[in-house]
Amino acid sequence: MGEGQWFTDFCSALTIGRDKRDSVAARTGRIVGQLNHDLRNLDSKSANRFYVGSYGRNTSIPSVSDVDVVYELPVALYERFHRHAGNGQSALLAYVRNSIQNTYPTSVVAGDGQVVVIHFTDGIRFEILPAFSNVADTYTFADSNGGGTWRECKPKQEMAAFSARNAQCNNNLVSLCRMVRAWRDHNKVGMSGMLIDTLAYQFIATWEHRQNSYAYYDYLTRDFFKYLAGLDPNKTYWQAPGSGSYVYRGDAFQYKARSAELRALEAIQYQLANHNWSARQKYREIYGTSFPE
Repeated sequence: MGEGQWFTDFCSALTIGRDKRDSVAARTGRIVGQLNHDLRNLDSKSANRFYVGSYGRNTSIPSVSDVDVVYELPVALYERFHRHAGNGQSALLAYVRNSIQNTYPTSVVAGDGQVVVIHFTDGIRFEILPAFSNVADTYTFADSNGGGTWRECKPKQEMAAFSARNAQCNNNLVSLCRMVRAWRDHNKVGMSGMLIDTLAYQFIATWEHRQNSYAYYDYLTRDFFKYLAGLDPNKTYWQAPGSGSYVYRGDAFQYKARSAELRALEAIQYQLANHNWSARQKYREIYGTSFPE
């Protein structure tokens, strides 16, 4: 079995299983169904919402703990809460939170500045962004911090830009983002999913093998971690694809990326010498036990 099959199996192991996807869909349906009932007098578990974040970009892996959903609010609510005495943004989030509690009364449901958060006992956290759709295909949302203000975001533009580049790169962008999450989790690297996806998006645009298959993922591993390790350690933010919004760095990641690059170089040398077991152990040092032994 060559490296192409190793990475085929590895990427398959990073796919979220049917049971978890069904659970996410069922919970989303209950949340959205309740919001549509209470806010629109509408009987639908799917209308007026879409997934964003890692789950929406399909870059989550089985360890996913956050699911992000945008719920499109009726326009009339903007005027109602814009005129609200005091912090109308906080009042809007409370209004949405109270609706969700009608269907999940025993779960922890809380406002968190800009989103309504639902914590489930199995560790999954849903973040619901209530937002108003604008003519320019942007969204206005409530930020209750600092006395309250209205802000604008471009989630559909972000999703479209990411999807387009993934298609241009033979779906290798999504695979790379999932592999980097496995590295992050295994090595306890302080990087958000949005930062991973943003940097992978930028890297793969010019990677020479971006159209190739799993047989080139040993080079993908080596080259991406070389790219990460070489980024300016003083840089604190990058701009998200499609929207240009700022994506901030957590902890410095360059040292651990350099370590991954060196292990990838060792693995490739083992492959050239037909020491396949030793090569796979090096990849497991990078990615963890999801990589085939």
